[in-house]
Amino acid sequence: MTKKIQPQIVPKKRSRFAFIGDTIGELRKVTWPSRRDTVRLTIMVIIVCGLVGAFLGALDYGFSELVARVLLGGG
Repeated sequence: MTKKIQPQIVPKKRSRFAFIGDTIGELRKVTWPSRRDTVRLTIMVIIVCGLVGAFLGALDYGFSELVARVLLGGG
């Protein structure tokens, strides 16, 4: 039996900085949000961050009080 020889694919030589042109080409394809959408979503992110921060702060305060009273015996 003879072995079939697979042709080797040789990649084209590309410039070191060809990715910059590729990146610009991809950025032209992007559908950018409107200014109104950007502002609305930014406000939503700030509100959610504030709520999560307040929740985690309350949780931290509760656990620190629990540790202080139960494990350290203080008040």
